[in-house]
Amino acid sequence: MNIATRDAIAIPFDRERVDRIMDENGLDVVLASSKHNVQWFLGGYKFIFFAAMDAIGHSRYLPVLIYEKGAPEHAGYVGNRMETGEHQVHPFWTPAVQTTCWGTVDAAKEAAAHLKKIGKEKARIGYEPAFLSADAFDTLKQALPGATFISATHALERIRAIKTPAEIDKLRKASELITDSMLAVFTNTGEGAGKAEIVEALRREETDRGLHFEYCLITLGSSHNRAVSDQRWKKGEVMSLDSGGNYHGYIGDLCRMGILGEPDAELQDILAEIEQVQQAAFSKCGPGTAGGDMIAHAQAVQNKIKNAPHTDFFAHGMGLITHEVPFLMTNHPVAYEGIDAAKPLEAGMVLSVETTMLHPTRGFIKLEDTVAITEKGHELLGDRARGWNRSAR
Repeated sequence: MNIATRDAIAIPFDRERVDRIMDENGLDVVLASSKHNVQWFLGGYKFIFFAAMDAIGHSRYLPVLIYEKGAPEHAGYVGNRMETGEHQVHPFWTPAVQTTCWGTVDAAKEAAAHLKKIGKEKARIGYEPAFLSADAFDTLKQALPGATFISATHALERIRAIKTPAEIDKLRKASELITDSMLAVFTNTGEGAGKAEIVEALRREETDRGLHFEYCLITLGSSHNRAVSDQRWKKGEVMSLDSGGNYHGYIGDLCRMGILGEPDAELQDILAEIEQVQQAAFSKCGPGTAGGDMIAHAQAVQNKIKNAPHTDFFAHGMGLITHEVPFLMTNHPVAYEGIDAAKPLEAGMVLSVETTMLHPTRGFIKLEDTVAITEKGHELLGDRARGWNRSAR
């Protein structure tokens, strides 16, 4: 094992913040095993070979980042054998690196061996229950019988809550590229285009711009069904595109509206109502404001619009994954607790703010925006194309 002094290590995160959160959660060591948390601890690195699928042979890819509170010189990374070349080209910051594994059990054995080397075989070890396979966990427990294993899920969520300027730059880029891609699809899609054709066009636009396409939820006309089907776009109908695109691990997630023709007065009014709710939410997006107060204000405005019975408002944190700190609403619609509703928003947090109207005759009308909380207020990322986008064909 290589040992380095603290001053010699270029750590890609706020070590004091990480140490403080670990201390608050009673953790001596963290074993990050989810790809998103490993990426965060490694300053943005993700092994491309397993970007689409983890399975290989009889097992799966299991990276493990080992971080001891207050001792970055004891940090280690356990990876796949093919990552040896990655380390040679762009060395990982961790003083210890073991790129010797092909599956979950051998990765767990290497992680346990490293913990023994740094004298933490009886420590309070934080792990990720949802991202550590049963056989790997059993291996760790057998190798470290004196250790206390504690879920680090909450601590790792807190650690990622405040984005660095570099992280926000990636989220900004993702949002801008999604907006550009949607505008291209709205402009170049004509009458008779099917849902599958439109989604494929958006995938190509996002991919050509350097995004990793993740999904597109699409509606046409009066339908509220966002699945790909044989439905085709007709003159005078609306289209909603709700897409997630990934830029270097960070999610852009926006929804924009298009129309084949010109929007009539009713459609103009409907989208204006949604915009009114969005702007109400934005007006409370700033440091020091409780997330729940922002939501309450937006919902109060929503309750006063003409189409309130058909409209829903939602907000959630986002970054490396689509729903993360701050958690602002309980089971609405995703199944988690809104544990951060009473807490103040902080500079560096990033939110997705979305208002959805299931209009009984005009269809699925929605705006979804990405908001970065700043020291003086907020910044909208990808803040374009929020009106009716018309087809040129």
